[in-house]
Amino acid sequence: MNDVEELKQYIGVHAKGQDIPDLEGLLARIRTDTAGPGSWAGEWTAAGDRWAERGRHLEASRHYIMARFPYVDGAARQEAYEKSLDAFERWSADQDLHRFDVDVDGRKVGCWQSGLSEGGSRPLVVVTGGFLTVKEQWAPTLQVFRRLGLAAVATEMPGVGENEVPYDAGSWRYLSAVIDAVAGQADTSRTCAVALSFSGHQALRCAMVDPRITGVITVGAPVHDFFTDMAWQKGLPRITVDTLAHLSGGELADMADRALSPSSLDVLEAQVGYVASLRDEVIPQADPRLLQEHVRHLHLLEHDDVHGSPGHVRETQLWLTRTLLRMQGVQGAGSLLVGLMWTMARARSRLAAR
Repeated sequence: MNDVEELKQYIGVHAKGQDIPDLEGLLARIRTDTAGPGSWAGEWTAAGDRWAERGRHLEASRHYIMARFPYVDGAARQEAYEKSLDAFERWSADQDLHRFDVDVDGRKVGCWQSGLSEGGSRPLVVVTGGFLTVKEQWAPTLQVFRRLGLAAVATEMPGVGENEVPYDAGSWRYLSAVIDAVAGQADTSRTCAVALSFSGHQALRCAMVDPRITGVITVGAPVHDFFTDMAWQKGLPRITVDTLAHLSGGELADMADRALSPSSLDVLEAQVGYVASLRDEVIPQADPRLLQEHVRHLHLLEHDDVHGSPGHVRETQLWLTRTLLRMQGVQGAGSLLVGLMWTMARARSRLAAR
């Protein structure tokens, strides 16, 4: 059973990113992590049901997704997850979003796309959330990327949602399989991976051998010391340790071979955009420092915040988009607008800090 107070602490950045209203009121009603009224899955699901009754299927899906957080561990979260998929599909019927699956060695990887077309020449962006988030949280943004001139795909990291690939030392190869699947529908030779948290680690690893990945943009991704520093690991939040154990079927101590070596980062050709939190309790500061020392093409944004920078959600979103457009060479009014919005958000943040 999860620690409810810890769930409340770490849901904040995800809820802000999903524009969840009255978060404090909803969390105040949650007392347990069992089932039914007053429970984590029960209250989030009930809120989703109320949105669904009003025909607001995107909002319903977002609440059901929060109900499954941090991962499906029983009937209540499984029901919530299934409801989230149904509600999102209902909403997507009126959108320029299209579902497709990729086969990776006999295992399904579910995806959403916008902007793909036969013979398409748009640069490709692949969006993946971290080990706590599903593709339906990010899929609505694909339409924004399409309007900005990109072909966009949203999927999940191995072991999460509808990605059936096991999360192990070699599972990063699924990303190349997704790119293979859309070849001919976008310019995959210019692929940028917006891969958050632990999927960012996998995107970096994949970019070392797949030259089609010309950019990796991530927030709070582990790189090296997270996997090797046993003293640091002893202080990790329970939600991190438990979720990794759920995905991998093993212990964190068994993941040391996933650390990206300085020598491999030295020869990385892809551009890297990294958002670091200076008070991060999950990712050690040694990891973004390692990127600074060894990655030739690094764009670094630092926030004086805890993991995920929940106090800088809007600022981070705009920086990610601005960095993506710059990496892909996208110009025009939309790109200029994003740059202006980022500058204003950054200025507001600095004023608030003062």
